Amino acid sequence: VVWAVFKGSMLNKLILVPAAMAISALAPWAIVPLLMLGGAYLCFEGFEKVAHKFLHSPDEDAEHHQELVAAVANPKVDLVAFEKNKVKGAIRTDFILSAEIIVITLGTVAGASFGKQLAVLSLIALAMTVGVYGLVAGIVKLDDLGLYLSRLKGAGQRRLGLWLLAAAPYFMKTLSVVGTAAMFIVGGSILVHGIEPLHHFIQHGGEHVQQMGAPGWIGGLAVILMETLVGLIAGGLV
Repeated sequence: VVWAVFKGSMLNKLILVPAAMAISALAPWAIVPLLMLGGAYLCFEGFEKVAHKFLHSPDEDAEHHQELVAAVANPKVDLVAFEKNKVKGAIRTDFILSAEIIVITLGTVAGASFGKQLAVLSLIALAMTVGVYGLVAGIVKLDDLGLYLSRLKGAGQRRLGLWLLAAAPYFMKTLSVVGTAAMFIVGGSILVHGIEPLHHFIQHGGEHVQQMGAPGWIGGLAVILMETLVGLIAGGLV
């Protein structure tokens, strides 16, 4: 499944890098609106996950979990085909995130030559894809590593393996929560930066918190929380 999403991500980059170069050359005014559309979509994805949590009963979730367990246990089931909708959704979300990263990267090399822009975008696209999905593949195999270590002779290795086996499900759940929060934080921040009056209002709010005697990181946290709130509201509206 990870390999299927990785291939989809590479295809996304092959489309996005030339598209970003063309937009930069022919319609640079379109970059900010496109970024904001991407930000709004990220907020929508995050809100959809939150809504799913509250609008589905525990029995429905348990039934879906049993389907997954049965599919994994059955060697005749093609997991990529079974997870077809999730794979498509992951590739779609990857397309949006990739577009955001590529456009932001393009902004940092806007004054460079065409060749340098193309080289930087291509390297970032390749490094992000290999790095991110290499990390994802490692996380997915974490419990297999734990199982392998738990069968070794060394007492320390066995303890580490058992700990990894016990921790892996909680780690995955934590990643799910952090990933959903990140959609609101990133999407909300993009939307806020694209709406100048709102951006100034939120920045002023963060500065006001600091002027009240709070440490600098509290002001920064207040800004992030306000941007996240914007992301949450935008996701609900979308």
